[in-house]
Amino acid sequence: MVLIGTASGNMRIAIGSDHRGSALRHKVIVFLEGLGARVVDVGVDSVNSVDYPEIAAKVARQVSEETVDRGILICGSGLGMAIVANKFPGVRAAPCHDEITAEVSRRHNDLNVLCLAADILGPKSADRLVDIWLRTEFEGDRHSRRLQKIAELERRNGRHETSSPYRKRA
Repeated sequence: MVLIGTASGNMRIAIGSDHRGSALRHKVIVFLEGLGARVVDVGVDSVNSVDYPEIAAKVARQVSEETVDRGILICGSGLGMAIVANKFPGVRAAPCHDEITAEVSRRHNDLNVLCLAADILGPKSADRLVDIWLRTEFEGDRHSRRLQKIAELERRNGRHETSSPYRKRA
C-alpha cells in the first residue's frame, strides 16, 4: 500500500507528541512510513511530563509555513494539541476519535493537522483514522467558501495567511 505523493514527491508529514502520546506516535510513524510518507518526527521520547504547546507549535509551524504537507499531533485527549495548532495561520486542526470525524474533517474542513487521543485510541484504531484522513479528498465547493471565511477571520484578527487556497483572487 503506497500513499499517493504530492507534486514534489511523497507526502511529508510532521508528527509530534507529548509524553502521553509517545508510544502511539512511534506506532503511527511505522504505519506512515509503510504508506510511503516522508515523516518529520519532532518527538518527544520521554515518559517525563512535557509541555505539549511546545511540541504542537513545532508541527503547526511547519504546516503553516508549508515545509510539510500535513501534521499529526498526539497527546492524551488530542484537545490541547488542537488548541495550540489552531493558533498558527492556515492551520486547521481538530481531534478525531472515529472514522466519521476523520473523514469529514478532510472532506468538509480540509483539516491539515490531525490530533489523536492516546488515552482513547489503540494503535489499530489510530492507523485506521490516519489512513482515512490521508486518503480522503477535500470536496471544495461550498466548503471552500466557508474556509475562505475562516482565512478572512485569521487576517482580520492578526494571523496573516500568505498562501491560502481559499483566499479570493483579485
